[in-house]
Amino acid sequence: MFRHDDPARITLARVAEAAGVGKATVLRRFGDMNGLVEAVIAPKVAALRHAVEAGAPPLGPGGPPHARLHAYLDALFDFILDNRVLIRALEHRRPHAYYANPASRFWIDDLARRLCDAHPAADADYLAHAVFTAMRADVVDYLRVEQGMGNDRIRAGLHALASPGGVAGHPTVDDQVVPGDPGGQR
Repeated sequence: MFRHDDPARITLARVAEAAGVGKATVLRRFGDMNGLVEAVIAPKVAALRHAVEAGAPPLGPGGPPHARLHAYLDALFDFILDNRVLIRALEHRRPHAYYANPASRFWIDDLARRLCDAHPAADADYLAHAVFTAMRADVVDYLRVEQGMGNDRIRAGLHALASPGGVAGHPTVDDQVVPGDPGGQR
């Protein structure tokens, strides 16, 4: 169901019917739709997290900082492409669900670390949130379907977003003049 259906149409009642059990059984097991979606996506999250924490470089530990950052972006983007329906189901179930779940907190924190390693002068925490937001499944789907952008173009855009100073005209945090700051610089 999560592979083929519109996430807005997936309900606990439909899941229970497809599984041949009562809705109460699904509620007892998962609590709510978020619990169900998180349970379905958990093995996929665990596999990617294992590759990030213990896999071969540059996705895993070791390797040059820029290569680690870009391998990570590629892995996250591929994960989102492969799990768009599940991720979209999470994105719209409750406020901030996309950012607040444990998997997303890990991805954002690790992305911030990799951004900091690759671009020490950048505001890594802000950039991690901005890049992660650009990878929302609904954003990716919108770009693909409504704007006609291919995966390669979106991927290149994500890499450009994660490369402050590498994109002409985009200053680093150290270069920004902050109004009202006595030093004039951030």
